[in-house]
Amino acid sequence: MALFKIVHLTKYQYNYPIKESINEIRLFPHHFENQEVLQYQLLITQAPNVDISQDYYGNRVGNFNVLGSHTEMTIESRMLVRVNHSLKIPEIDSTYVKDIQIEKEKSILLLRLSYIDKIEKQSEIDNILEKIDIENKSVLEIAQQCNAYVFENFTYTKGITNIETTVDEILTLKKGVCQDFAHLLLHLLRTAGIPSRYVSGYICPNESGLRGEGATHAWVEIYTPAQGWLGLDPTNNIWTMDNHVRLSVGRNFGDCTPIKGTFKGLARQTLSVCVSIGYEDGRQFEEINDVKLQEVSLNVQEQLSYMDQLQQQQQ
Repeated sequence: MALFKIVHLTKYQYNYPIKESINEIRLFPHHFENQEVLQYQLLITQAPNVDISQDYYGNRVGNFNVLGSHTEMTIESRMLVRVNHSLKIPEIDSTYVKDIQIEKEKSILLLRLSYIDKIEKQSEIDNILEKIDIENKSVLEIAQQCNAYVFENFTYTKGITNIETTVDEILTLKKGVCQDFAHLLLHLLRTAGIPSRYVSGYICPNESGLRGEGATHAWVEIYTPAQGWLGLDPTNNIWTMDNHVRLSVGRNFGDCTPIKGTFKGLARQTLSVCVSIGYEDGRQFEEINDVKLQEVSLNVQEQLSYMDQLQQQQQ
């Protein structure tokens, strides 16, 4: 059992004033099995009303608008969470892929989480599964060996991928971060016939040396009829433990994006995310990341350059 006080601060900055910022957030940890939310607080620039609903996967979703002109918007999520995983590895489970087929036929959710996205390098995925030799292996064996393959053959490297990076690109780069490894593992597992879901959250290792420590994190959960959803972390080649705090689940990152939105105005925006983890013994870990955003179109770049020139002439 572990208790964590987590502060997740997201800051958007704009070099010119913008307005009518319309946003959707998934920053609400809720009561998963083995996870209890004791306290929660949400603070947003200009204190807008937040309409909260539930999406298809059971995640709480907040929608809000910041209508007034602004050059900065901060979203601060504060939570106190207790996590209790009784086992660091799942129980021995003799379930095979064929045994899940009946479950999938009864559940649209499981079918959706088994669907394989089309990629150009599907043959490479098939070759990996052939190398692992998934025939006549249980679901847990396949999952654990796929998890190990990603960990052993792909290098954890920050700054070379972004939220738009595809599985094809990850297979080419052989590098990435937690969300890239989660997407790759999902594709392997779904190709093998195992219902799998993407998990967005935090990893709070308490100085255990895990990769991605103290930061927003991503991993995968597989489904077995005997044990339900079980978590695998390909970034660290482990089953999820007390130090994994879940925010939301879905087919991929797009279903779990912590914050997404749009605004009116012409401006260059920067995004930084600070995550602070407080432990029961009073220690605290903090990590700040500047997030690599998708490039704007050439037309927008030209307009921004023109605005920069006008501003320089007025100085």
